[in-house]
Amino acid sequence: MFKITPNPPHTDPIPQDPTLSPQKVKEATDRALDYYLRPEDLAAPPPSPRFRPIYLVDPTLDDETLLVEACESLSYAHAKAGNIANSIGGPERKPLLALQQVLMMNELLVNRLLHSFRLP
Repeated sequence: MFKITPNPPHTDPIPQDPTLSPQKVKEATDRALDYYLRPEDLAAPPPSPRFRPIYLVDPTLDDETLLVEACESLSYAHAKAGNIANSIGGPERKPLLALQQVLMMNELLVNRLLHSFRLP
C-alpha cells in the first residue's frame, strides 16, 4: 500500500537551545523538582535581606537643592489643596482650607530659609 504523506523527519524529542547553559538548565530543573517533590524545604522562611530603605534622598545633594525641591513640592500641594477646597462646599471644605494654610505656612518657612542661602 502506498502512503500519500511521507513520515515526519526524526527529531530529538527535547530541542536543545545552544544559547542555554547546561549548568543553568540543571539549576532550574533542580529548583522545579524541589518545589514539587520537597515542599517542606520551602516552608522555612528565607533569610531576611539586609535593610534597604525604599526612599532615599541622594546624600550628595547640597542643602539649597533640597530646599528648592521642598519649596516646589509644598507649593504644588498648597495649590492642589486650594483647588480641591474651592471645588467642594459644606463641612468638608474647612479641613481642606486648614490643610492649605498649613502647607502655605511651611512653604513660607522653607522659602525664607532658601533665601538665606542666596544672600551674600
